[in-house]
Amino acid sequence: MSSFQFFTLFTIFSTLFFSIDGVLIRQFFKADQKKAETSHLHFFFHDILSGKTPTAVRIIGSPNNSSFGTTLMIDDALTEKQDPTSKIIGRAQGFYSVAAQQETAFLMVMNFVFVEGNYKGSSLSILGRNPVLNDVREMPIVGGTGLFRFARGYVLAHTVWFDANTRDAIVEYNVYVSQTS
Repeated sequence: MSSFQFFTLFTIFSTLFFSIDGVLIRQFFKADQKKAETSHLHFFFHDILSGKTPTAVRIIGSPNNSSFGTTLMIDDALTEKQDPTSKIIGRAQGFYSVAAQQETAFLMVMNFVFVEGNYKGSSLSILGRNPVLNDVREMPIVGGTGLFRFARGYVLAHTVWFDANTRDAIVEYNVYVSQTS
């Protein structure tokens, strides 16, 4: 008797929800295929290790006097222009670690938190390898919040200024992000 009830319920369910011509199935898959919009953002990242109010501080050092393993926590300004006094549009918050023994390459774990403009209150999450001596480095966008919910894409980083004594840097970021609308 129970197998008969199961078969009857399955037949009713199938008839109601999966019509013979597949209209409901097609509508379900169409609704799931939203268009992805791609946006290009451009700004400058100011990584300041010197002075009275650094925006990057060492939280872990290497045990053997090499740089490998050194980790810095960051709360860096993101500005419209290269000039550090230009308008702040967000903050890069997270950390980076020296993750390679034979070259200078960082593991970057950070959120771009936007505080101005159309993306105010939204953020992008970046997680990737940054071989800082390369002219242009690519890192993936792994998610976001607010207007960037379900975001994916990549960032291109290019160092435009570096002070070898203080290790302060200004990095240009071109961000290509897609999210479903």
